[in-house]
This record gives sequence, structure tokens and C-alpha cells, in this order.
Amino acid sequence: MTDHDHPSGRRTACRGRRCAALIAAGVLLPLPALTGCSDDTRDTAVATSQDIAPAPRGELKNGGTLRWAVDGMPGTLNAFQSDADTTTTRIAGAVLPSMFTIDASGRPQRNADYLDAADISTRDPKQVVTYKINPKARWSNGTAVTAADFIAQWTALRGKDNAFWTARNAGYDRIAKVEQGAGAHEVKVTFARPYADWRSLFTPLYPRSVMGSADAFNDGAREQLKVGAGPFLVQKRDAEAGRVVLVRNPKWWGEPAKLKKIVLESLPGDKRAAALANGSVDVAAVDQVAAKRVASARRAASHKKAGDGNAAPPGDKNRSGAKTVAAENAVLRDYTIRKALEPAYTQLALNGSSGPLADDRVRRAVARAIDRQALADTVLKPLDLPSRPLGSHLLMAEQYGYQDHSDALGGQDTGAAKALLADAGWKSDGADRQQAGERAGAPAPDAGRADGDEDGLDPSDDRYGDESAGDRPDGGYDDGADDRNPARSGRGHAAPPARSDQEGVRPAAAEAPLSFTGAVGSEVQQSALLRQSASFYKEAAASEKEEADGDTESAAYAKYKRYKKRAAQALGAAELIETGQAPHLPGSGGHPGALHAAAERRGDAAAAPQPAGHKEARFAAVKKNGRPLTLRFVLPDGAGSQQLRTVGRQIATMLGKIGIQTSLQRVSDASYFQDHIASGDFDLALYSWPGTAYPATDARPIYAKPQPAPDGSLTVEQNYTRVGTDHIDQLFDQAASELDEGASRTLMAQTDARIWAAAGSIPLYQRPELVATKKTLANVGAFGFATPRFQDIGYQK
Repeated sequence: MTDHDHPSGRRTACRGRRCAALIAAGVLLPLPALTGCSDDTRDTAVATSQDIAPAPRGELKNGGTLRWAVDGMPGTLNAFQSDADTTTTRIAGAVLPSMFTIDASGRPQRNADYLDAADISTRDPKQVVTYKINPKARWSNGTAVTAADFIAQWTALRGKDNAFWTARNAGYDRIAKVEQGAGAHEVKVTFARPYADWRSLFTPLYPRSVMGSADAFNDGAREQLKVGAGPFLVQKRDAEAGRVVLVRNPKWWGEPAKLKKIVLESLPGDKRAAALANGSVDVAAVDQVAAKRVASARRAASHKKAGDGNAAPPGDKNRSGAKTVAAENAVLRDYTIRKALEPAYTQLALNGSSGPLADDRVRRAVARAIDRQALADTVLKPLDLPSRPLGSHLLMAEQYGYQDHSDALGGQDTGAAKALLADAGWKSDGADRQQAGERAGAPAPDAGRADGDEDGLDPSDDRYGDESAGDRPDGGYDDGADDRNPARSGRGHAAPPARSDQEGVRPAAAEAPLSFTGAVGSEVQQSALLRQSASFYKEAAASEKEEADGDTESAAYAKYKRYKKRAAQALGAAELIETGQAPHLPGSGGHPGALHAAAERRGDAAAAPQPAGHKEARFAAVKKNGRPLTLRFVLPDGAGSQQLRTVGRQIATMLGKIGIQTSLQRVSDASYFQDHIASGDFDLALYSWPGTAYPATDARPIYAKPQPAPDGSLTVEQNYTRVGTDHIDQLFDQAASELDEGASRTLMAQTDARIWAAAGSIPLYQRPELVATKKTLANVGAFGFATPRFQDIGYQK
């Protein structure tokens, strides 16, 4: 999947795994949660953890160029600097040695291309790891990879010399000495303190020409890598053209690369759908909209009638547009979508530094009010990937050793949540009130869904109604998913039952008058229901357009135009609420007639129609000392964050049911992370962390207890929730020093349970990868945890 976010999946730190958050712009994203580690369970998990079209090397052509879309030009080619990013990591994996790679289940594996052996040779009195370097391994300048390279890297990264601008020193700071063993190809690493994650070190390994001096480390390796030792080498970094060119390494001693060249093209996420449509890239991580566009093109081919082509009817003013779509479809049919569970998860972060959330009872109440399964279904089911909430902060669901520890906090329970609030002094003035018949007429689980298109839109139509620019699907994520069906969220927005015909279930919600629900307690509840109405109308419009089959004079086409207009009306009214322009806000008796008038005054294409009648869902706000409990929910405002906002609205509605009001604040993508998440300017927020094969090391900064700094401020590392305990820190430290792998996993399980109990971070669901690749490509796509084998990527014969 493509992250527009900041830091957008960056892996900045040493080895760069968790040093910057992924702001989960929606998701693009599982079987009941894994609760054990039997071989059968792991096999099932691995089967859903990657999709790369595996093929034997003998079935692939020799040669060819692969154009691979990346988020941007790498800030540096030195993976150990703070501005290293995912592109830096990708390049390093292709051109530099990796002592250990990661398999599909998230376990480190010795890389035989570089190491003949690597083991703990001594445990007492000090841990000693002995590496035996493959004698064939050599740098592209002809010199052998030796102990001198290991020594230089440790010296640069150990943290003793401030002249080296390193991002992190984790692991290297535990080493007492690195020395040559029995020969130049043997390395002995002696640790001052035991280190369980020793396999994470010396990956990637840079030549001593880079690590041997501060100038070379800080500046020399930022824009060029003159020397490498992988199946590829960096030929050129062209900042002006926005590309990095990798070519075969003629000195490579392993199985030769199938591809002659890999061109990494800088291409923002919102430009990728167009790039696929014109065939200018071969591999690109994409969002749901682009993925559906590819799927739609392939369906169009399979359903095409003999001789009718994709042409518009004679005289149709859209003939040229139809021809353009047909030409794009012809190109898109050469692609396929690879999908797997991404090693990253979206969480709800609760800022416990001050205010009501400083009370752990309030945090736990928030957590127990949330139906994580419903949120996972909203995001994951439309992608036909297994749907389950994630039960661990430290391991992904398909990862070896995964266990669900959410029971340490407890599952969704509205009664328990209210009791926790009452215990903390937050009580309602009266019982929750719901209008009689609120749920009457709720649609069936699959009502309102158009066959084959989860959001009900025709992906080939770039005219998605009269939506506002900030919420238009192009370049963003699907706003619909299961959230559009109020029967699942219990929000009481009724629609008539769906009717059936020979083409399957068609949405009937569009036949009903538009219903706006004024929800006392939060503007988020109003806007969420308006957007649900819009989703129903979009589905109906898509169905009628398909039935019209290009006949602009048909009744079906007239309905399509009408339903499309109604979707725009609902979206316009929702936007009025979300931007604070609605004349009657929640709690003041707002009425849909006011929304209608406001939309009309604003000059929308069509003002929001007044409903024939509406039902209100009322929830009594909890208060303490006469003050209602209100939390500020900060979300990014970009087009690519639409799915994230959908999840946020659902969470706000869930909290409303226990009397917690939410104030939704949409901020620019550029300021979201640095100005709000990192600075602690939020109560609630959604963002993501990447998974790791080394949680004892990489996850500690995320959950470490904030410590007072000399100037009186708090040093939070990456714990942006500001929630932590001494016990959690101690467990991390013990796990990082435990050389018995089973005992270390037990300590990690205990750590995760404690993090759940602290209720600062609530994992919601694991994100997926959606990657568009040319159909003829093999061994590339959605890699999941697995380290790519760049030399095996190629085109089928």
C-alpha cells in the first residue's frame, strides 16, 4: 500500500525499523486471531502473509528492466541516518550485504550469500558471537568483505563518537569489542551485556570506506554509494528526474540477477493510478481506489460482449471519454493486484499526559467501548483478506510467536466501560435515551452493496459526483467499506430491504427519502450518518449506471443521475458539519432543515433535501462537577486519509454510546505528525507502527516510560501516548538480555499484556499491502515480512 503520510512508513533509525510512525491514512486491510505457535497455525498465517507470484529461476527470462514506484527520492543512501526512509531500505537490500534476512513469518534467517555460519560461541562470562564470512563475498571494487568492515561499522555506530551523525545505537552500544578471529573471514563480537537481538546487527553492512570516517558517513554516503556488495549496484541517483537506477553487479558471486536493471521511480501515491493506466511503471504499491481500477478493467474484459467493445452509443457526448476509458482498460489488464498482510498495524492512541485520559480508568473505559472487530471488518473485509482485530502490540498476527493478549484489558463491553467512568467520577445525569424504533427497518447485512465493487462506484468513472476535493476518492482510500452499513454499527440509519434481480443484489436505499440523524453529543455522529446515506446513494448510482449500459435515454440512466446528485447532497451536508458551518450544532437541537438551508446558501450543486422524517439517537453525556467529558480527536485532512477518518467517525460514535463526547479536529497532513502526535497536542489519534522481527529492541522506545529531562520537560522517545510504567521497561530490558529464545518470548508476552493493561495504545487491525504488478512478473509484489530476493525478481518466459 502507498502511504502519503508522514513519516509514511519510514524506517529511520539504525536498521531503521520503528523510528518513525506510519500515519495510517486509512488502511488499505485476517481468520480468528492466532493464539499459539503450532506448525499448522504458522503455515496458515504464512499463507496470508505474502503474495509475490513465486516462480523458479529457471522459468524466468534473463534481462529486462523493472520500473518500481517509490514514495520519493531517498533522503540519504545511509540507512543509519535519521532521514533514511523506505526507499533507502529498499536500495540497501539490493546493493549491500545483509547478515540475516527476515522470512515470511517474521523470523531472522542467516543469509548464506554472506555468511557460512553465525552463532553464539560463548555465553559465560561474556556473550561472544562468531561470524564466518563467505570467502566469495567481495565488494564491487574487488576487495574482500572482511572483519575490518565489521569493526568499522561498530566503531561508527557504538555511540562513543559524536562526530558520526547516527540515528540510533541500539545493540551496537552493548558490544565490548569486535575483532578478527582465526582469519580475515572470521569475526568475533564480544558483548559487554547479553543481547538477544544480536542477529539484527551488521544489516545492512557498509564498506569501511563509508564507516571509517565521519565525513564519509555523514556526507559521502548520502547521495551515492560508490561501492556495494549485492546482486545490484547503484548506477545513478538522478534527483532532477526523480529516479535511482540499479544495475547488475558484475562482481556478484551468488546466483546472478535475472533483471538487468531496476529503476526506482519517485511517484506519489495519488499519481499511481494514472501511471498504471498509461503503463509507465511495472510495480507500484497502491491504495484501494487504484486497486479497484485494475480489477474493474479486468472485469470489463471478461464481461465484454462480442463486437460491442467499450464504445459509447453513436452521438453520445461521452464517446471520447469512453474511448479513453477503453484505452486505459487495455493497459490496466496487463496488471494484477498482489495483496498480503502488511507488517504494520493501526492503533488508537490515547494521550495520558494530562486531562481525563491521565486517569487509567478513563483510558480503559475508552478501550472497552470500542468494538475492534467492527472496525477491522470495516477496513479489511472489502479487500477479501481475513478480518480480525490485532491482539498484540509487539508481534503481527502472521508472525512466529504471536499471541492475543487483549484479555489483559478486556473486550468490548459497554456496561463495563460505563462502570469504569462512574468509578472515575464521570456519571450521566440520566439513562441513555433512544427513540423508539431507532433500529426498525435496518438493512440486511449485505443490503446496499453492489456486486463486485465494495464502495458501489464504477472505478472507470473519474467523475465521482460532486464531492468536495478533500474527500474525493481519487488518490485516497475507500470511504465506504462496512461502515456504510448501519446495521453493523448499530447507528440506526434505516433503509428499505434490497431487491434482487438476475445480476444479484442491488441497493434499494436510494428509493427512500434522505434521512439525516441529529446525534446529541457529537458532530461526528451526524456527519457519519450523512456519509452513510451518501454511500447508499453511490451504490445505487453505480448499479443503475451499469444497468443503463451507456444508454443515456433510459430510465436507469436517469436514476443514476438522480442518485449521484443525492450522494453529493449528503456529502455536502456532512462537510458543513465537519467544517463547523452548520447553523445548528450537536446539542443545540440541530435540524436537517437547517442543513438544507445552509447548503443552499453556500451554493452547493444541490442543497440537502429535507427528510420526510428523522430519528434521533440520544446518549446522555457523562459529567464530573458539571463538566461533560469531551475528548479532542485529531485526524489528518488529506484525500489519502479518507478511510482513517471513516474509522475515526466510527470510534466517535462508539464513545458516544457511553457518554463521551468527541471533538473531531481535521488538520493538514503536513502538520499532523510533528505538530500534533509528536508534540502531544491531542487526546485521541490514529496512526500506525511497522512490525519488527526484533521487538525487544525496536518496540522499547515506543512504550518506554517518559523520563524527566534536565530542563523539566519529558523525554518520550517514541512513546507519543506518554503512558508507561517501570515494570514495562524492566520487562523489555530483561527480554533484550535473555539469550534463551523461548524465555525471551515469554518475557515479551508478559510485556505485551502490561502494555494492554496500561491502555495507552489500542491496536485495531493489521494493515495490508496492495501492490500492482505486471502479470508477467514473478517473485515480486506484496512481500509482507519477507526480505525481497532481488536477484530472483524477473519476467516469465
